[in-house]
Amino acid sequence: MKEIGFITALSTNNLDAIRAAPKTDVHSHAFLSTRLRNLEKWLGHSVPRPPHRMNGLEGMMEYILAVLVPLQKSREGFEFVSASGVNDAIEDGVVYLEMSFDIMMTRFYPDGLVGVKTYIEGLVDRFKPQVNLRPELGIPRTHVSDASLMKFAHEAVELGVFKSIDLYSFEEACTPEEVKPLYDAARAAGMKLKAHVGEFGGAEEIRRTIELLELDEVQHGIAAAESVEVMQWLSQHQIQLNVCPTSNVMLSAVPNLASHPIRILYDNGVTVTINTDDLIIFGQSVSEEYLNLYTAGVFSAKELNDIRLASLSKAENNTRVRNPSYK
Repeated sequence: MKEIGFITALSTNNLDAIRAAPKTDVHSHAFLSTRLRNLEKWLGHSVPRPPHRMNGLEGMMEYILAVLVPLQKSREGFEFVSASGVNDAIEDGVVYLEMSFDIMMTRFYPDGLVGVKTYIEGLVDRFKPQVNLRPELGIPRTHVSDASLMKFAHEAVELGVFKSIDLYSFEEACTPEEVKPLYDAARAAGMKLKAHVGEFGGAEEIRRTIELLELDEVQHGIAAAESVEVMQWLSQHQIQLNVCPTSNVMLSAVPNLASHPIRILYDNGVTVTINTDDLIIFGQSVSEEYLNLYTAGVFSAKELNDIRLASLSKAENNTRVRNPSYK
């Protein structure tokens, strides 16, 4: 579709045409990456819906542990959801997908990382003609103190199958200092460095984490909007924030879409992308996120197209360039 097609599609509420335009999704978690209806079809029965509004990560984890984990705590469940998530992305016009695979998935494979590597490489090959799938190594902060799991994480960095690394879950569960050795190893292996920070915490913690771990990108990072100084610093150092608007609203990080701080970030020169986070919970594809932001009056159709094209341009170049010194 031509560029004007995407702009017109937004202004005329044409979701099919929006889906036809190529897009990126660089903030997606494999365990939660497909639509709930696909899981229901695979299971053969209905699944309780998540609350429309949740109390932060605590509320989301309550739903995940009570509803989703019992339904997919197996290799078969994990592999179904992740493959279905890639297919959902393709159907939505995503041509470049950075999908995070939690290190805890190793428990599903008797041969550990050997099985993980085989599965993920097969997934990449299976969908290669349709999407550039870039597997990401996911590290939950709540398990950083688990020595055996962190040993797996260090070994996973050396596999060559993971193109980036991400740290997530409750920010207070561990300090960035605790994962610095792992991030140093990932940097040496040529991986893109990301972390969830500033979803609920403050702006200064975003800058501190970036400086300490030498991050290339931040997942969420919306608290940066609280500080003009931090936003200017992010812009100066070309740190990209991979934002998930519906996730932020449903987890009560922001009151509503119309007041989402992505607008402030954009106006202050911060590079932003628009992503799904957890499709199984938040139920909004990248195309729907674009349309939602337009309908809520957050961005014009042209601005959203500019965001889309910039994210595609960076993905197409896909050459990992080290950030300048943060000194």
